[in-house]
Amino acid sequence: MIVLGNGVYTRIRAEGEAAYPHECCGFLLGIGEAAGRRAEMVLPVENHREEAERYHRFIIEPEDFLYAERLSARRGMDIIGIYHSHPDCPAVPSDYDHEHALPFYSYVIVAVEKGKAGSIRSWELSAVDRAFNEEKLCQ
Repeated sequence: MIVLGNGVYTRIRAEGEAAYPHECCGFLLGIGEAAGRRAEMVLPVENHREEAERYHRFIIEPEDFLYAERLSARRGMDIIGIYHSHPDCPAVPSDYDHEHALPFYSYVIVAVEKGKAGSIRSWELSAVDRAFNEEKLCQ
C-alpha cells in the first residue's frame, strides 16, 4: 500500500497536466514501513528523453537520482517511488516502464486525457518474478 499524503496526489495530477502532451516524471519522497509507504513530498525532475519521444517515454538522469537521494536524506526520508504520466493512455505500466523498473519502489502513474488528469494508480515490481502488481493507493 502507498499513501499519498501532504498534497502529493494533487501535485502529481498538476504535474501531469502541466507537462501534457509530454510525460512528466519525478520522485516520491517519504517513509517506507512494513505496512506500506507514505509519500510526503513530490520532487519533479526534467524528462530528459529526446523531444520527439517525450509524449510516451521519460528518462531520469543519474544526477537527478543523486540529488533526490541527498534531499531525502537531509529531510529524514527515502526515495520510495517514481511517478510519471501517461498522456492519452491508461495509468497502466507500458512494456518500456516494465523493462526499466526496479523492485522496491512504488511506480505511480497518472493518466492524462486531452490535458486533464484522470485516474492515478500505483504499481510494484516483484523482485521474485518481475511482474508488475498493482498496489493499493490511498490519499
